[in-house]
Amino acid sequence: MGFYSQKIFPYLLDWSLSDSTFSKYRQEVLAEVEGDVLEIGFGTGLNLSYYPDDIHKIITVDNNPGVHQLAQKRIEKSSITVDHRILSGENLPMADNTFDSVVSTWTLCSIEKVEQAVKEIHRVLKPSGKFFFIEHGLSNEPSIQIWQNRLTPVQKIIADGCHLNRNIRSIVEQQFGRVDLEEFYVDKTPKFLGYMYKGVAIK
Repeated sequence: MGFYSQKIFPYLLDWSLSDSTFSKYRQEVLAEVEGDVLEIGFGTGLNLSYYPDDIHKIITVDNNPGVHQLAQKRIEKSSITVDHRILSGENLPMADNTFDSVVSTWTLCSIEKVEQAVKEIHRVLKPSGKFFFIEHGLSNEPSIQIWQNRLTPVQKIIADGCHLNRNIRSIVEQQFGRVDLEEFYVDKTPKFLGYMYKGVAIK
């Protein structure tokens, strides 16, 4: 992981995902999180202020040490204890059936082996545990898909591995039989960037 990924990209990530529109979606996704919680792709800690009041501790993972350094200020101000681990979501060290809730916000776009990561999420969830997520990905419009496919190689360089063209519904449904999912465009965002998948998958 190079200089750009650790020293420059974390600031771009924090700035781009701090928009009030994203805050609204964070609040919606996290409203029903409960029990023992794992967050995949903790980033700069933007989700911390949106967890329910009865969540007092979370375990988080992210493979970029640079973003965790930015998260420290939010962790220090939060009433939630954060057990943060610098590792990839593709290979979680946690035992099977450990968590009541797993959270992912705008993360599955960037994990290299994303199908393996979702398999790991399913594994570490308890029976009837829930995977709460919002992700951007492949549009349902063929004309937009063309541009997403064209621009993804550039996006991966600029945004540290981010793909514009992942079909999040398909990826999640490969592992989870019960998925409640909304697909929509974010207002005032270019369509190739703003097609969202927001949902809950139940083990």
